[in-house]
Amino acid sequence: MNYTNVSLIVNGCLKLDRCLRKELCVSYSRWKTIKPWSAGIRCFRSYQYSRQGYSDDVNVIMSPEEVTNILRKVEFTQDISQDAVKYYENNQLEANNPIEDTRVEAKCKLTQGILFGVFDGHGGPECAQVVAKRAMSYIAASLLPPHIVKLLMNGSLNLSQILEMYNVKGEFVPELQQLYHESFQKYLAELSETHNKNCSIADRIESSLLRLDFDMSHEALSPFEGFGRFNERTLSVALSGAVACVAYVNGPNLHIANIGDCAAVLGQVTEDDEWCFTKITKDHSTANIQEIKRIWDEHPTMERNAIIRSNRLLGILAPLRSLGDFRLKWPVNVLKALSEVYQNVMPSNYHTPPYLTAKPEMFTHRLAPKDKFLIIGSDGLWDTMSPLKAVKLVGEHMKGKMVLNTQIPEKDMTLGDINDLLINRKKTLRNKPKDSNSATHLIRHAVGGIEDHISVARQLSLPLGSCSREVRDDITVTVIFFDSEYLRQCPA
Repeated sequence: MNYTNVSLIVNGCLKLDRCLRKELCVSYSRWKTIKPWSAGIRCFRSYQYSRQGYSDDVNVIMSPEEVTNILRKVEFTQDISQDAVKYYENNQLEANNPIEDTRVEAKCKLTQGILFGVFDGHGGPECAQVVAKRAMSYIAASLLPPHIVKLLMNGSLNLSQILEMYNVKGEFVPELQQLYHESFQKYLAELSETHNKNCSIADRIESSLLRLDFDMSHEALSPFEGFGRFNERTLSVALSGAVACVAYVNGPNLHIANIGDCAAVLGQVTEDDEWCFTKITKDHSTANIQEIKRIWDEHPTMERNAIIRSNRLLGILAPLRSLGDFRLKWPVNVLKALSEVYQNVMPSNYHTPPYLTAKPEMFTHRLAPKDKFLIIGSDGLWDTMSPLKAVKLVGEHMKGKMVLNTQIPEKDMTLGDINDLLINRKKTLRNKPKDSNSATHLIRHAVGGIEDHISVARQLSLPLGSCSREVRDDITVTVIFFDSEYLRQCPA
């Protein structure tokens, strides 16, 4: 049995229970690792071949170094040292090919706030990539006073003067750059005319994300409305989708916009010096009965049985809110016209759209000294661990990184004191983290942990795409660390 045959078997089992599918894929990994006809096991460690399959009967398994290289490939750390934010760390691990998750971070230069976003795409990576590159600009502009908006609109200021982006990769093709610039200019013009100084930060963030979703829809539909045709590039963005979790930290104030099933979790310390958590966001999924009731209330009673099917919206989409996914938002006549060119666009039982919204649920939290860090993760992380486990892992990681600061023997210490110090140091060294980046630390535990190298290597050896995707999802994690001393000095 070769790799192609096994892939056909796995792909043919997509309707099986998820746990059974996972076992099939892991069993396939074991089959690659231990060939039944091998008289002995010869171990040639090579990352290059571990993901490509094998052309001979030699057992191949990743070394610990190769596993670590994969896990650390795109990890990133950025010092901020501004108000409540000391620094942040993030990382990603793909399961899809290409990865459908995206992340972005930016500093607002004029409003002195920091933005962090995690975006989990579905139906392709296009929507998540576009939203990640545009959302920070829309949010930053919504927070500006009208006279600054006008300077930005007429070219006296440019985006780099109001927003500093971190770790951004890739650019839009010129055609899309021009189109997106025109949309942004229209948004700025409306902001300068309709700005309400009494509007809260939460309201401004909410309206900016809704406007971005509106613009993506308009960019895809305008060629059809004007010329009776669709633009392939903007249409691919419109028909894919993305859930999002965006955090804005301004002084001691934390604002979070959540759309879909990413999550933001606060890591906190109790008075007894124990780690605890507060999950700030609520998932927009069928596990949230309030979300189901909201959707039911927006449509005729006769549609209730058809709206939520197989724990999905119209039997198609797992998250109940998202950016993009306009085949669940556009009018019936638009989808009928689109169906003449593209197959399977119109969902069944599609009568009273829109069924989907990009409206974020907003949360506001006043940071306190007990709030040590914030974890923002795509559901690929939360599928593998609870919020409490994630917080404990990051908390223990923080303490482990302080190993090098262990007390040095003093001049007048007795031999007994030195012995106790060395014993304590030995215990502390056991807790020294393998990875200096806390996001990498979380991802390593999400795929098997530190102790079980073989299981982690097997999982990372699965071919990206259908097989790897049946074991896990793309994982994106951002961990933001707060300055307790700054928060302690902030007035209540």
